[in-house]
Amino acid sequence: MTTEEKELVKATVPVLKTNGVQLTTHFYQRMFRYNPELKHTFNQGNQQNGRQQMALAMAVLAYAEHIDDPSVLLPVLNHIGHKHVSLSIRPEHYAIVGRHLLASIGEVLGEAATPELLQAWAKAYQQLSKLMAGVEADLYEQNVAQEGGWTGWRPFRIEIKQAESSEITSFYLVPVDGGPVAPHRPGQFLSVRVFLPQLQLLQPRQYSISSAPNQRYYRISVKRETNAIPSFNGMISNYLHDHIQEGDTLDLSAPAGEFTLELSDSRPSVFISGGVGQTPLLSMLEHLLNSSSEQPIHWIHGCRHAGVHAFKDVLAEWEAAYPHLHTHLFYSQLPELGGSQAGVQAGIVDISQLPPYVLNPEAIYYVCGPSGFITKQFRDLQAAGIPASSIRFEEFGPQSLAL
Repeated sequence: MTTEEKELVKATVPVLKTNGVQLTTHFYQRMFRYNPELKHTFNQGNQQNGRQQMALAMAVLAYAEHIDDPSVLLPVLNHIGHKHVSLSIRPEHYAIVGRHLLASIGEVLGEAATPELLQAWAKAYQQLSKLMAGVEADLYEQNVAQEGGWTGWRPFRIEIKQAESSEITSFYLVPVDGGPVAPHRPGQFLSVRVFLPQLQLLQPRQYSISSAPNQRYYRISVKRETNAIPSFNGMISNYLHDHIQEGDTLDLSAPAGEFTLELSDSRPSVFISGGVGQTPLLSMLEHLLNSSSEQPIHWIHGCRHAGVHAFKDVLAEWEAAYPHLHTHLFYSQLPELGGSQAGVQAGIVDISQLPPYVLNPEAIYYVCGPSGFITKQFRDLQAAGIPASSIRFEEFGPQSLAL
């Protein structure tokens, strides 16, 4: 791109800051109108709740702001690349997206979208799509290079369906083809694709792998959502609860995601989770316990009450078996259950209520849960003297946090 073209792109930054979501909303509506087949690829729940439009608006804005040196965005592009690979996004999709994005810029900006501006954005998008295609090509290559690896969608059979609490059910998944199970990095997720008769659409959803790598199966642990009607949110999760039984098959993508246990890091570990946010952390914890490390591990978890607390018995068994594991639980509805319970504090997760030795400045912290939960824990950890460089977090769904 020329200097003049870059300046034209940067000149749109104020517009993107104020009208970015309007642009991306128009873009998605346009793309699905002209290419309805892409509804099978994109999560329609995130379309309805607006999270995908917001995430794209933030990404487009960040790209415009850093058009002089897009390489600084490589960590963000890598995060997006993992999501795309899990959805089997291919280079040919970028041509479709680019066509509708440029058309949307023209339609939303009107007379302000001069031929020169559209040409500059066309070059900017071409540059971005090449970067993304390169990131994703590397990830696809890594997937097929390992034993049991694959790209695209692969059928798996439900070997075990097991209730973990009143809300969360686990599904143990083994390959229908009888081939090996590719190892995953503790903390990664799978995309699950099912056909929803009520929408007449294939729909993908991403679920963290809740078990340590074992070469035999993947396990996902899915929360039933109570607000699924009329919203798209929870449709797939509830479909799995209500209609998928042992012996049924599901299409899976290969493990993806970079919120993973740092295997080379020998520091003490602190895991902080809210609700079903514990699922990727369970994979990390189990892997650590299976290793030779005896560094202190603190497991901090919050949920409403014991009835919805999945894996509580497993955690108790692990804590009894491994002296270096210490659990700290918070139940927000504890008073309604008749007062205190052993080892459980009332209220939401509040690290200020923990013993001082838990918050070790030398430890590494993994946080997962709803976005508000992550924000609170991140800020509380920093206020307690934990450096941001020692905090890792995962937000389910399209990324909206920039902590």
